[in-house]
Amino acid sequence: MRSGCPINLTLEMLGDRWSLIVIRDVMFGNRRHFRELLGRSEERIASNILADRLKRLVQDGLLSRHDDPSHRQKAIYSLTEPAIQLVPLLAQMGAWGRRHRPVSEELSIRAELLEEGGPALWAEFMQELRAMHLGAAKPILSVFARLQSAYEDVVTKRRAAPV
Repeated sequence: MRSGCPINLTLEMLGDRWSLIVIRDVMFGNRRHFRELLGRSEERIASNILADRLKRLVQDGLLSRHDDPSHRQKAIYSLTEPAIQLVPLLAQMGAWGRRHRPVSEELSIRAELLEEGGPALWAEFMQELRAMHLGAAKPILSVFARLQSAYEDVVTKRRAAPV
């Protein structure tokens, strides 16, 4: 019989590596189509695993799947409110990883900014995600754009650095 422990129940839903990676890529990379998630994943997820995780995340209510109006054979995946509420958890995981693991500068810049911004920035980002995925009112300032710009700046700087 299952434990009613909230940590256990959360781990049952999110405990495998790929589920959080897919949510991360939708959340921070705005990757909304299967091909984007498959081809642009730094971790190189296999197509059968990605298909399984997308199906499971939709069944568990963390993602929604809708037909893409621009292409009949494509689907668009969107975060649901429960997934958006994972922002503080992912921010804390990123902060922990930056402190205790050998991270790359370009892949940790978003975590750094989220850690520095704290709960106020997380709330702004969650509101923007609601606009992007749930049709809520769009905020004036874009946290997503700020995170993406910081990432692109680090990538550009690393490419321009002498070897």
